[in-house]
Parts: sequence; C-alpha cells; structure tokens
Amino acid sequence: MLILAFDTATDVATSALVGDGEVLGERMSRAVTLLEDVDALLRQAGTHTRDVEALAVGIGPGSFTGVRIGLSTARGLALALDIPVAGVSTLAALAAGAPGAVPVIDARRREVFVPGRVLSPEDLEVEPGRRYVGSGAVRYRDVLASAGGEIPPEGDERHLPRARFHAQLARDFGPAEQVEPLYLRLPDADKRSM
Repeated sequence: MLILAFDTATDVATSALVGDGEVLGERMSRAVTLLEDVDALLRQAGTHTRDVEALAVGIGPGSFTGVRIGLSTARGLALALDIPVAGVSTLAALAAGAPGAVPVIDARRREVFVPGRVLSPEDLEVEPGRRYVGSGAVRYRDVLASAGGEIPPEGDERHLPRARFHAQLARDFGPAEQVEPLYLRLPDADKRSM
C-alpha cells in the first residue's frame, strides 16, 4: 500500500511517502509548504497522486493552526483522490522515533503536551535517567535535566515527529471527515467566550 503521511502540528512539518513499509521519501519544512512537499515527494518517487492509496495525518496535540492545516489538507486530498485517511497522534509518532523516551511537545504559554495531558514543565514528573524528546524537551531542557531527565542534543532527529512513523502507526483507515483533532486544551478564542 502506498501511504502519504504528514504532520503539521509542530513548528517543523514532516511528510513522507511510504510504499509497503519502505520509506520512498521524506521531507521536513513548514506547514505552509506542505503541498509543495507532497508534490516533491511524489516526483522524487516517480509516482502520481492517483497512485496514493491512503493518507496518515498527525492529529496533534500541537499548534491549533498547524493541526487544522494538516487535517484540512488531508480532507481535501482524500476527497479529491477518493482515498481513506487515518489519524495518528503526534505524540505517538514522536515516541515511535525514540523508543522508551517520553514525548514532550512545546504547548506555548509555559506548558507542554505529554501523553494525555497539558501541564507546566515544572509539574512533569521526570524519571531520572529517562530520555525526553520533542520541542518541549528542547525548550525546557534545563528544567528536565535538573530533575535527572536525559535530553538528546537540539538538532537530533528524535525531537521531530517524523511522518514515516505516522505511516507505520496508521490503523483504521476510513472517511476523512471521521478523523478528529486531538486537542488537550481549549483554544484561546473559546476561553474568551466563556
């Protein structure tokens, strides 16, 4: 099966084309260039959009705008190509790229996303000697390291939710409209209206 996978929930957008489990191409850029990246991946692999059989998309948590860009792109492509979509947690993909590590995504406002929660970095129960990866681990390196956590160097690829892992983790492909974002907190606009 030829799967196009992408995630735009973090500051670095990742995309990959995976055929029968083999990575045919992978790119890292920004959410605004996602469709350019998809085009480049298809050209690089010598394939066309009509050859793509399914999509795997990152559903967050992460930037509200980034998550919406990814889901909107997935829905548009799925509709145009008449193919199924599977949503994959950005945290799960991050963890798949660093087995045994705790995924930590920068949630802004001095908070981080970890599996199932959003909290301040100081409130994260750090296990001494355990590895922590992701944009939140990089941003709050001092806090996590002072509690005994191990954080790979800033440029280490384990800090990115690589789209190849989205393709690997994708299950239950179905209609694009059934794929829902994973938000761990209310958007600022919703908070103001309360």
